[in-house]
Amino acid sequence: MSNDAGNGMPKENSMQKMVADEVLKNGNSEVVAKVYTFHELAHATENFNPELLLGKGGFGRVYKGHLRDKNKVVAVKQLDMIRVQGNSEFLAEVLTIGRVHHPNLVNLIGYCVNGHQRLLVYEYMKNGSLEEHLFDLNEKKTPLDWHTRMMIAKGMAKGLEYLHNLVVPPIIYRDLKSLNVLLDDDMNPKLSDYGPIKIRPKVGEDHISTRVMETYGYSSPEYAMTGEVTTKSDVYSFGVVFLELISGRRVIDDKKPTEEQNLIIWAKPLLKEHSKIPMVADPLLNGNYPIKCLHQAVAIASMCLQEEASTRPYISDVVVALEYLATAHDDHAPSNVGE
Repeated sequence: MSNDAGNGMPKENSMQKMVADEVLKNGNSEVVAKVYTFHELAHATENFNPELLLGKGGFGRVYKGHLRDKNKVVAVKQLDMIRVQGNSEFLAEVLTIGRVHHPNLVNLIGYCVNGHQRLLVYEYMKNGSLEEHLFDLNEKKTPLDWHTRMMIAKGMAKGLEYLHNLVVPPIIYRDLKSLNVLLDDDMNPKLSDYGPIKIRPKVGEDHISTRVMETYGYSSPEYAMTGEVTTKSDVYSFGVVFLELISGRRVIDDKKPTEEQNLIIWAKPLLKEHSKIPMVADPLLNGNYPIKCLHQAVAIASMCLQEEASTRPYISDVVVALEYLATAHDDHAPSNVGE
């Protein structure tokens, strides 16, 4: 390993010290993420062994790793070197996500800056993504029951509520999709990718007008038209994932007949007719759900999927409605919930 000129300090250690000093200088005592060396994370992931690859996306690859200092299994995200930010921007992101703590958000454990390398260390989510439990199930996976689906929806909404209402400045998630909803040992949902390389609005603004990449099908109509995202855009995306939870269908599925390939287009006419609402429910549920709760669930999804952003509910209102659905086990639900 090369040394820094003049002081003999290993270059990697010097960089790590600079990163740590920068975090301390910002004086954010809420940031508990640890600074790791590249060597430590390479060792934890067996030199980024392809067999330990958990997934990859537009901003890099995620590997399963084992941290010896904590004797803990983690997920190590290696950010794409072409798209990484400079030190100051990356540190700003670390400071942001390092102070964000909620039971329904994936926790940041540590980070690393080494040359062009930017790595983030997150808690490992044993049960993978919601996407894996909804679509293309194999014989090893049992379909999610109704109660679990409503608990997952409530947890997702509470995570969003925290980002929108309790973080200062608010964080617009911008890329909510079933792939980004991870499940822990007890099937509790946690939102991932809510911080790094996300663009937040300036103080005094509630939207982002810069065009950024979203996943087709989950993005709101206003994003498609103007590139603007707001907290109400997140609510729309929540509505899409919630409808996926209810129906067991992908938002875009080119394996289905043409008229059924877009979940929103297929479902909207059915949601308007009381007698056809059961057609939206996932067949794998085998009818095992409180029928009134199904009606209330699709009513919530419909409100979130309104074309006009201003007519959608705030996520805090969605949380209130889902608090009931997540605890209801019979058909004696009041008919006005979520309506």
